[in-house]
Amino acid sequence: MTKSVTSGDGIRLNKFISDSGYCSRREADAHIGEGAVTVNGSVAGLGTRVMPGDTVKVGWQKIKNVPDNKSDRVYIAYNKPVGITCTTDQNVAGNIIDAVRHKERVFPVGRLDNPSEGLIFLTSDGDIVNKILRVGNAHEKEYVVTVNKPISGQFVEKMSSGIPILGTRTKPCKVVMQSALSFKIILTQGLNRQIRRMCEYLGYEVVKLKRVRIMSVKLGTLKSGQWRNLTDKEMAGIREAIATSDNSAAASPGKKVRAGGSKARVKKPSKGNTPGKSLSAKSTTGKSDSTKAAKGKSRSGKTSGKFVTRNSGAGKSTSPRKSGRGKPGSRK
Repeated sequence: MTKSVTSGDGIRLNKFISDSGYCSRREADAHIGEGAVTVNGSVAGLGTRVMPGDTVKVGWQKIKNVPDNKSDRVYIAYNKPVGITCTTDQNVAGNIIDAVRHKERVFPVGRLDNPSEGLIFLTSDGDIVNKILRVGNAHEKEYVVTVNKPISGQFVEKMSSGIPILGTRTKPCKVVMQSALSFKIILTQGLNRQIRRMCEYLGYEVVKLKRVRIMSVKLGTLKSGQWRNLTDKEMAGIREAIATSDNSAAASPGKKVRAGGSKARVKKPSKGNTPGKSLSAKSTTGKSDSTKAAKGKSRSGKTSGKFVTRNSGAGKSTSPRKSGRGKPGSRK
C-alpha cells in the first residue's frame, strides 16, 4: 500500500523540491499544479507533505533529499552582459544558463532585462530565492544609469520622491547625480522595468543601466560575462538579512514574480512516456558564442570568491529558437 504523505508531519512538497535545488518554491508550486509531480507513484497536490522514505519525482526525474545544512548548495555572483536573457529556458537564444555554463543546476535570483547589465545572483538553493525577492523585505539594489540628455536637480528630486507608473507610485528612493548624463539610484522594490518607466515618465530615455550592488554584495571588479562564488562573508550577510524574511514572494503591482526566470515545461507522467526522457525541450546542440570563445578556460569557480575568468561576450546563442515561445517578462 502506498504510504500517506498528507499528514501533518513531514515536509511540504514544494519546500522539499526547492531544497533539492531542482527549482524555486514558486516553480515547484507550478509543477505541482500542472500535475507533473508524483509522490510514491501518485500525482501529488499542493498540500502534500513528504515523509522520510517517500519517492518524489518531477516528470520522470527523481528529486533527491539534501543535507539539512545545505552544504551542497551553489551561490554565485554573475556580471550579466547586455543581450543575455534571464531565463532558465534553454530554447531561448542567449539564455543565462548557457551563458554561465555552471556544472551544477542553477537558476537566477530575480532578473535584469535583456538591454541591462550588471550583478545578478544564481543559485541551486530554491528556498532562498523568494526570501531575497519578497517585496516586503526591502532589500537594496543599486544601479548606475545613463540617460539621453542632461539631468537636473528637479529630475533627481522627482525620481527620489516617487513616480506614478503601473497603477501605483514608486516608493521613495535614494538618487544621486553622478554626471550630467548619469545618476545612481538605490531601490528596495522591483516593479517591471521600473527605472526605465520612471525615466520615461519624466521624458528621459535610458541609454545604459548597470546594477552594481545587491544587498551587501558589490559587483566590484568582476568583468562582464564572468562569475564567481559568493564568499562566506557575503553569504553570512545575506543570511542575516533574510533571517526574518517570509519566503512567500508577494508580487508588487506590475510585477509577475517567477523566481529563476521562465521555466521549461515539464512533461507529466503518463503511460505513453518513457522514463529517462528529458524533462524540458532542451537544446543539446546549440551553444552560445560565449561558451565557444571560453573553451579551455576555468569553469569551476570552486574556491570561495574566486573569479571564473571566462567572458560571455555578447551572449548570442547559435541554437535555433523554437517558434511559438515568447521572451519572458523583464526587469529594470
